[in-house]
Amino acid sequence: MAETRLIQGRYRPLDLIGRGGMGEVWRARDESLGRQVAVKCLKAFGPDHDPNFARVLKERFRREARVAASLQHRGVTVVHDFGDDSAEGGALFLVMELLHGRNLSQLLDENEQRPLPVEEVLDIAEQVAAALAYTHEQGIVHRDLKPANIMRLTDGTVKICDFGIARLAHDIGFTAKLNGGGMAMGTPHYMSPEQIAGNEVDHRSDLYSLGCVLYEIATGAPPFDLGDSWSVLVGHRDTEPEPLRTHRPELPASFEAAVLDLLAKEPEARPRDARTLFFRLTDARTAEHGPARPHVPAAPAPLSAPPGPGTGRTHHTTGDLGAPTASGAVGGVPTAHAAYPAPTGHTAAPPTPVGPAAGTDPTTPAPPLPPWARALGHGPRVLPAGTRDSGAWARALTGVWTRPARPAPSGPPPRHAAGSGPARPADPRLSGPAGTAAATGPDPEARYAHGLALGRAGRWTEAVEAHREAAAGRAETLGPEHTATLAGRCALAFALVRAGRAADALIEYGRVAELRGTALGPEHPGTLAARQEMAYVLDRLGRHQEAYELYAQVLAIRERTAGPDHPDTLRCRHNLAHSLSGLGRPAEALATVTAVAADRARLLGPEDAETLTSRYEVAYLLGGLGRWEEALETYRSVAAARERTLGRDHPDTLAARYETGIGLGRLGRSAEALDLYRGLVRDRTRAYGAEDPETLRARHGLGVNLGRLARWEEAVAEARQVGGIRARVLGPDHPDTLVSRREVAVGLGWLGRWEEALSLYRAVAEARERTLGPGHPETLAAHGDEAHCLERLGRTAEAAALYRKVAAERGQGLPYGSAMPPVDV
Repeated sequence: MAETRLIQGRYRPLDLIGRGGMGEVWRARDESLGRQVAVKCLKAFGPDHDPNFARVLKERFRREARVAASLQHRGVTVVHDFGDDSAEGGALFLVMELLHGRNLSQLLDENEQRPLPVEEVLDIAEQVAAALAYTHEQGIVHRDLKPANIMRLTDGTVKICDFGIARLAHDIGFTAKLNGGGMAMGTPHYMSPEQIAGNEVDHRSDLYSLGCVLYEIATGAPPFDLGDSWSVLVGHRDTEPEPLRTHRPELPASFEAAVLDLLAKEPEARPRDARTLFFRLTDARTAEHGPARPHVPAAPAPLSAPPGPGTGRTHHTTGDLGAPTASGAVGGVPTAHAAYPAPTGHTAAPPTPVGPAAGTDPTTPAPPLPPWARALGHGPRVLPAGTRDSGAWARALTGVWTRPARPAPSGPPPRHAAGSGPARPADPRLSGPAGTAAATGPDPEARYAHGLALGRAGRWTEAVEAHREAAAGRAETLGPEHTATLAGRCALAFALVRAGRAADALIEYGRVAELRGTALGPEHPGTLAARQEMAYVLDRLGRHQEAYELYAQVLAIRERTAGPDHPDTLRCRHNLAHSLSGLGRPAEALATVTAVAADRARLLGPEDAETLTSRYEVAYLLGGLGRWEEALETYRSVAAARERTLGRDHPDTLAARYETGIGLGRLGRSAEALDLYRGLVRDRTRAYGAEDPETLRARHGLGVNLGRLARWEEAVAEARQVGGIRARVLGPDHPDTLVSRREVAVGLGWLGRWEEALSLYRAVAEARERTLGPGHPETLAAHGDEAHCLERLGRTAEAAALYRKVAAERGQGLPYGSAMPPVDV
């Protein structure tokens, strides 16, 4: 590589750090931000290689770059950027933080293959266990954990490297050169028995590999150091390791027992997970040596974890797709153990390191951090004696949720749901069926898990109370500023939004943002994520100017601190477009989101979930500008791409099909739309059930198009049935329920039954005023419907008075609608 050539016009190689079978690592200077970074370049493949292999390689490399970039923990190497420089004679590359230190293999070499000091071994073990706990909770398995992939920095921090590349190699099926024993790719000294056998591996394979690493740094040699590769592999499969204290008697007995348990031949016999291992190691060290010395990095790394893969902004419209959902995280990968199914488009804030416990003297120096907080990168915090931050552990540390169902509010646009990736199953240890006895105890963690289960069942009003009780309990036992307490308050705010209480949610998110700003600083990712949630709720409340200004502030910080191509920066730009739309600036909104779509296509690929989310938004804005032919073409393109990459029954694929129906209806092709919605209802019912909110939304679209075809009796009957189910499942004041009630009123009006219609219009207006406030655009729209109905009944004086009231409210500067006219499907 020529040192004078900039990689993608930005990164200048300075010197070669290392070279391996798949590529090279260079120390480089980021000319844009003026910092030094490490750039890993994938080896280019010549013309003699299978072009299909190269294509698959690039796609997988791109996907794994996203995975690596999403991991944000002080124990995992930070990935800043990814790109394809092959057009300029370069290669695929990853840009990572430049680490200063030695990997464990180098430390052993420098120590002449003697074991590391006992205290250093114990500290490394704890830090690696904490990092693995975090990554495993994100659904990521390393698959190639070995001393060369674990770095100990000059400040004592331990980091795991090469998550993305290791997973990439496994998935594609690379093989190393076979030796006489026929060894598959992988370092034989650290491979689990199931990995050697070619069986499916999970997080317990990483635990076995960690056991091998700890054995080596503690004794000076790996557990099965038997000469040739075949003997090593057979040793992993058939031979019990010698006890560590046989080689080194000064090792704590409890540490020896933990490592030998990691080296169990059967995965089921190993520790359940890295969290269990971490607490076991810290308890063992405390028992042997007393409390550990504090080890706090000079500048704590972000503690956030990524969200679901979809980064679109959920919009809303009268009777249309999804409510804007609060959530949030700071990245782009779903967590394996989800609080809620994956949110669309938003970011739940990461956990917050906090200050002294409530009630302590602020002038008194804080005691050393407890081991769990120290290893996970937390700031000073004192737990009550004898307590541990247990229960929903990973979630409390990350604040990550996955995808909820997406109910639709009513009212004028902007609207619709953008996609998110497939939901991962919730951890059964952290949640259970709504209403089970085990979930309803007084313990805050039981209440928290119960709230999650209620939310998944769509019982948001009950979920609010469960989360309120859980947050209060955590505040009492852990302190009001504790990580878990703030994560609980985020869950409460999320449930409040889903329950139609956006104003209350704004207060909760605002308080979390304030506490995180004080503890972490105004530019910490956790603080920014909470502020971005505030902007989301402001949009939900129709306060688009305030939302726009807050998004713009967050975006400026993200661009400066994380760079213009960081996933969080792109997500914020995407959401900013929504606020521009709400402000009646659709051309600017379209230009903004079109640029985001292009950037995501360049960085992630044209069919990546986030790229498709932005293209989906482009289609919506095209429709709002009356360019429905272009919108329809874009929706169909997105639907086809999602079906190829996600499958026919994936929620995002079905959402794009729904929007295709909207486009058909807008172009006057209601018969085609009716057929589309009938098929969509069948598919949703088969995949998700007859009472799933999205199934009901498809039925709503079917009813609207019945009306457009002047089949009003059928349309009213359909709207009544859907509204009845929504009232029972979601609640009488839920936005979706109100949409259905309004649709019934619309049909009654067309049938000339204006008295009945008036009663329904008034009920909808009262419910929206009660839940959203008197000046909210959707409330004003409902009063406009009421006034129109009065006018049709000849009650012109009452109608005029109501019109004046609506005009006065709008005159207060509250935006009504946007560039797009209200739509009913």
